Amino acid sequence: MRFIALDTPKPLSKIGLGTWQFGSREWGYGPDFDERAAQIVRRAVELGVTVFDTAEIYGFGRSERILGAALGDDRPKVVVASKIFPVLPVAAVVQQRAVASAARLGVTSIDLYQVHQPNPLVADHTTMRGMRALQDVGLVGEVGVSNYGLRRWQVAEAALGRRVLSNQVRYSMLDRAPEQDLLPYARQNGRVVIAYSPLAQGFLSGRYDAGNPPTGAVRRANPYFLPENLERGTVLIDTLREVAEAHDATPSQIALAYLLHHPNVLAIPGASSVEQMERNAAAAEIDLADDEYAALAEAAKRFRPVTGLAALPRMLRARIAGPTEK
Repeated sequence: MRFIALDTPKPLSKIGLGTWQFGSREWGYGPDFDERAAQIVRRAVELGVTVFDTAEIYGFGRSERILGAALGDDRPKVVVASKIFPVLPVAAVVQQRAVASAARLGVTSIDLYQVHQPNPLVADHTTMRGMRALQDVGLVGEVGVSNYGLRRWQVAEAALGRRVLSNQVRYSMLDRAPEQDLLPYARQNGRVVIAYSPLAQGFLSGRYDAGNPPTGAVRRANPYFLPENLERGTVLIDTLREVAEAHDATPSQIALAYLLHHPNVLAIPGASSVEQMERNAAAAEIDLADDEYAALAEAAKRFRPVTGLAALPRMLRARIAGPTEK
């Protein structure tokens, strides 16, 4: 496993484990997934993964409980990260929610506590006052944010009066906006961009195409999986496959290696099996040549999906027709 070269109390592995699926019914993993989740977590620890990300909203607390129980005696050795869902993120509420998350996780200190979303009505100075108090009493180690633009990340850090170590954002070969400002800022200032949905919910795995779209509710609600977009993504997937063949790897591993090419990026793909966790962890060891990276970047740039308002009527038609329509 490779690590981010930063001065942190515990090392940050370049590949972490995202646990949105743990305890969340919308993924459809079934009622017996708790034990499988524990196996995935234990294997991740064995492979050198040190960052485990969850949130109080995932499964309404179940993800935190499952993760904490699965880590067991390994909890002090790894970076346990969680997030507050900022419905009313004033200082007192931030402190209360952190106490509740720590209890569910079974830890005395949350290594990285993040604001899950920027609140448009509550300024960061009151949220960060709560975070600072949590740090002062030792209940929180590092503070992070999620889904913040660069300016608001900087404002949050000024409000905290200390570093806001990380910004967890949607970042993949399909969602490359962080490369414009967040990544340069992180590299220049010793901060971390945590990439969630780094495989675009499986789009970059190459498992799906226009004739074989996904059937799960989460992916069917994602416009990237419209048949038209799956067709448009053919060149990108083919490029991933070509680079993967040269490294005896999978398209998913190459898509992760593309992100990890940036020194201050940490990716947190989910895993539905031990085997998938093993493949994700192995991606950290892949070194892309400059020409390979350039080819991937160009293919990603050329992919122009139908999204936003333009995608809505297409998604509605697909939903009415049902998942079996080709």
